[in-house]
Amino acid sequence: MSIVTRQGDNGQTSLMYGRRVPKQDMRVEAYGTVDELNAALGLVRAQRPPAWLADAVLRVQRELIVLMGELATAPEHRTRFESDGFSLLGLAQVERLEQEVGRVEAVLKAPRGWALPGENPLSAALDFARTVCRRAERRVCALRSEAQGVSDASLVYLNRLSDLLWLWARSVEQGVEPLPETGEGARS
Repeated sequence: MSIVTRQGDNGQTSLMYGRRVPKQDMRVEAYGTVDELNAALGLVRAQRPPAWLADAVLRVQRELIVLMGELATAPEHRTRFESDGFSLLGLAQVERLEQEVGRVEAVLKAPRGWALPGENPLSAALDFARTVCRRAERRVCALRSEAQGVSDASLVYLNRLSDLLWLWARSVEQGVEPLPETGEGARS
C-alpha cells in the first residue's frame, strides 16, 4: 500500500472515522500543529540530550500522539473513539508535568531578564519546541472556542508543557538536572 492515496488532492482530508473536512479546518490546524510540536521534540531528541531529558521528551512525544488522536476526532465520534480503546489526555498527565516543573524549578537559578534562544543547540531546539507548543496551544484554544469538543485537560497540558520546555532549555544552559521524581524537595 502506497502512502500516496490522492484522497487529499482536492484540498480535503479525513478525520478519524472518515469525516471529510477542508485541510484548513480548525481541527486539522490544531492536530497538525501538535504534530509539528512532536517533530520539534524529535529534533530535541536528535541532539542526544542527557538521559533524563531524552526519557522525559519521549514520554511527552507519546502523550502528544494521544492528543493528536483526540483532536483528529470530531465531537460526534468521541464516544466511539473512547469505546474503541483510545485514551485521552487527562489530569494525571497535567499533574506529571506540574511535578516536573517543580523538580526543575527546585534546582534552577532564576534567570535575569529575557532568555535569548541559541545558547547551545539543545537549548535552542527546546526553545523552538516551546514556540511551536505555544502555537499549538493557540490553535487548540481557537478550536475549543468554537465549541468543538476539546477537553480542558488538553489545553492545560499544552500550557504546562510550554512552561516546562522553557525550564528545560534553561536547565540545559545551566547544566543542571531536575530533582529525581522521588527525591527530597520535589514539589507536587
